[in-house]
Amino acid sequence: MKFKSYKKSQAALEFLATYGWAFLVILIMIGALAYFGILNPSKILPNRCNFGAEFQCLDYQISSAGTFKIRLKNGIGEAIDVTSMTLSTESVTAYVCTTEPTKPLGWKSGNVTDFTWSSCTGGGLTAGEKGKVLITIRYNTVVSGSAYTKEVKGEVFSSVI
Repeated sequence: MKFKSYKKSQAALEFLATYGWAFLVILIMIGALAYFGILNPSKILPNRCNFGAEFQCLDYQISSAGTFKIRLKNGIGEAIDVTSMTLSTESVTAYVCTTEPTKPLGWKSGNVTDFTWSSCTGGGLTAGEKGKVLITIRYNTVVSGSAYTKEVKGEVFSSVI
């Protein structure tokens, strides 16, 4: 009886040792593929523009030449005054644009407006790769006035051209 349990435990140990090494080799291979960028999930993710219900994102473009363009539709339900629009990225270096778009006053509900930032630098955006630009829009309704400012955050995740 003693020999029977010894053979079972030896078989279990050999099984764990054999397949443990194989599992370790697979983990090392996956780590190497991820390190060299072959398993980069951002390459297969679709382009997107999210703003919530307040604004509908109709079109967008991130350029490595220093421009950022976005076309938005006012979906708030009433006319608004945009007081500020700021851009940022998740990069360590700041995304700075020297020329900002004109902020619309009396932007009527349902109207579409194009916004273009130019002379933008930093942000870690590289041509041919995907980039994410975060947008913060501060506005107030024309009826309520500037005492009732609201803030909407949105993001554009797209290929940088």
